[in-house]
Amino acid sequence: MNKPNETKIIVLGGLGEVGKNMYCVMHNDAIVIIDAGVSFPESELMGVDYVLPDFTFLKENQDKIKALLITHGHEDHIGGIPFLLQSINIPAIYAPNHAKELIAVKLQDKNIRYDNLFVYTENTKLKFKEIEVEFFRITHSIPDSHGISITTPDGRIVTTGDYKFDLTPIGPMADLYKMASLGEKGVDILIGDSTNALNEGFSTSESVVDETLGEMFDKCKTNRIIIATFASNIYRVKHIFETCYKHNRKICIFGRSMENNINISINAGYINHKELLISPEEANNLKPGEVTILCTGSQGEPLAALSRISNGTHKQIKLRPDDVVIFSSSAIPGNTLSISKTINKLYLKGVKVYTNSSLADLHTSGHANEEEIKLMIRLIKPKYLMPFHGDYRMLKKQADIGISCGIPKENTFILKNGDSLILKNHVVTRGESMPGADVYVDGNRIGEIGSAVIKDRKIMANDGILVVIINVNMKKRELLIKPNITTRGFVLVNENEELIHKIEDKAETIIKSELTNPKTTFQSLKSDITEELYPYINELTGRKPIILPIILDIKKEEKSNKGAVMK
Repeated sequence: MNKPNETKIIVLGGLGEVGKNMYCVMHNDAIVIIDAGVSFPESELMGVDYVLPDFTFLKENQDKIKALLITHGHEDHIGGIPFLLQSINIPAIYAPNHAKELIAVKLQDKNIRYDNLFVYTENTKLKFKEIEVEFFRITHSIPDSHGISITTPDGRIVTTGDYKFDLTPIGPMADLYKMASLGEKGVDILIGDSTNALNEGFSTSESVVDETLGEMFDKCKTNRIIIATFASNIYRVKHIFETCYKHNRKICIFGRSMENNINISINAGYINHKELLISPEEANNLKPGEVTILCTGSQGEPLAALSRISNGTHKQIKLRPDDVVIFSSSAIPGNTLSISKTINKLYLKGVKVYTNSSLADLHTSGHANEEEIKLMIRLIKPKYLMPFHGDYRMLKKQADIGISCGIPKENTFILKNGDSLILKNHVVTRGESMPGADVYVDGNRIGEIGSAVIKDRKIMANDGILVVIINVNMKKRELLIKPNITTRGFVLVNENEELIHKIEDKAETIIKSELTNPKTTFQSLKSDITEELYPYINELTGRKPIILPIILDIKKEEKSNKGAVMK
């Protein structure tokens, strides 16, 4: 429970992971939420489309929610908004312009009408009862990225959002003066981006990537260039447009997310040279040196444009031997294998492939390296530090960086989802924990798929399913015919007839034995068949398929005039 006249920071997502960022600041009966992201499922979460934070705390305190504040427009910060609005009443959403446009598209796709979506700038100031909010511009890979300062009667909380320090950015400079000004006013706790805390030094400037891409275009004047990058990395896309303009190339876009991001960025004025865009038909009719294809699929996603191009299954674009493919991205942990498969397929087609390496700076992250984190801490000068946005080793590393910058060890907090902190009279202490479990989205179902369902899906994927079809007359306690066995993903029935016969015989023995007991019911018969067949099948095959008994109760009547058996 929140005690009167104290400020509470509640973390709902974004700790121990890179994704589904969401946390709240509560003072008395006012709550502001910062970000509402999703994460994308690991391979073991079969059939799951998205992973959401647990909204239980917000549902229980719905009447206190004043606003949702968005730092920037990446999926791990805005992707959960449609699902949040379906569950909870959010009075207002404040987002920077680019994020606001992306959110509007998401809500339109989900047929969600929401009239309280507002744009803020770095000059906006908001007040919700005793909570005061202001914003400061930071540098990231997407336009209009901001950090947020939240002031309550107990002190000031600053969150960095996702950031890096780039002194030669493609977009606007970060507002170093405002950060330093906040530090001078006094910051009690800094909630800091930890994603690249393990990387030493400073990150590469986006302008260096711009130069490298320019050199690649000079080198490949007569080749068709295919570039795969993150659709949300708008500044990368911006200088690809600028480079194509300088080299008299047209641009053909593939990938729905890429199209959406580019259309929003062109309409908002972040990207120029709309005249460069051409259709796939036009791209196929131009000379190779006059075309650049910009597509999704930098992470080897099976359904993305580049994967279909490498497979030869794309309906509009076919690879040519003199094509050059550039991966202007780095591998997200867990995607290395799928990226390698895509690259191998491209090599088999005979095209040249360039990836980010020490020899060619074709990508730079939008997150701060170790020295940039130190700079942020020196500018903000917090008394307390809560590392955010990263798995445990990243959070731990940022805490260590904070200690090296003079923050006492006891003033650093490495939390997990569901944990909270209390800010009272400029002193921060640990608060209570609450539910922080992942919530799975499967199609249109939110939260209906739990760990038990995921476990069953894993078993079916590894060991398959075995169905036992049983025809009985429960009234007469009689098995009418031998059980029928069918399987999916377990064995091929036609090639394992002896094994299937053994299982049928075992099932028949179990059923006849159970039917002699007058207390046997449908449910108990199903349970006994499952429990006794499991060890038997495991002993025969070493596998444990899901066993699904289907019992048909068939009543028989004798017609005296014909003596026939009727069902």
